Amino acid sequence: MTSPDIQLELRGAVAVIRLNRAAKRNAINDGLVLAIRDTFEHLTSDVRAAVIVGNGDHFCAGLDLSELQERDAGQGLHHSRMWHKALDFVQQGPVPVIAALHGAVVGGGLELASACHVRVADDTTFYALPEGSRGIFVGGGGSVRIPRLIGTARMLDMMLTGRVYNAADGERAGFAQYLVPTGTALDKALALAERIAQNAPLTNYALMHALPRIAEQPADQGFFTEALMAAIAQSAPEAKERVRAFLEKRADKVQRAD
Repeated sequence: MTSPDIQLELRGAVAVIRLNRAAKRNAINDGLVLAIRDTFEHLTSDVRAAVIVGNGDHFCAGLDLSELQERDAGQGLHHSRMWHKALDFVQQGPVPVIAALHGAVVGGGLELASACHVRVADDTTFYALPEGSRGIFVGGGGSVRIPRLIGTARMLDMMLTGRVYNAADGERAGFAQYLVPTGTALDKALALAERIAQNAPLTNYALMHALPRIAEQPADQGFFTEALMAAIAQSAPEAKERVRAFLEKRADKVQRAD
């Protein structure tokens, strides 16, 4: 996969994926959406985690309105579904994905960030959904993913009023799990990715694919799904070796966080 809109760098078991439209504040056009899809679809088997970051001063300022085309209802439907499929490769792909956020995380950029599994924001980050004031609606999966982070009421307020969240308020609202000083989001995201890459692959897969589904299931179905995934994960040879290492005091114990 080659595209001028994406830069891919492999750092051991971690893939660093850079949005490369800095002159456009990494605004998303169809070429970038498809490049994201292709990048995740073709990650090699030795990649165990991925980081998405934006080149320049912003993570992603949303949809590139300069390339917005007039579409009839059917064309608009299929275009939105193309975005859904592309971002599904991020959320439901082979490896956990950490977003390193800075500057604008707006519109389609917030939809992309919400498809990632962990989000690290620095102090320059701000979040907005300006689609409401522009006479359009989210179409990249935001109406499904974003309320699961911050709640429907907050998303409704953002789209009705144009409210913008700064980095600190955004972390409290649930946009990001980590808030770090300016310029350090990528370093933190890489450190997390390297830690995640050390997990048993089957456990990571279960967390990515089973946990969100369990959260949406009735309790009895969730318990059954949990039991199935627990049985499958613990049957893996790597899991057995890790448990054995702990029992034989060859593994680190959990320590209190400072």
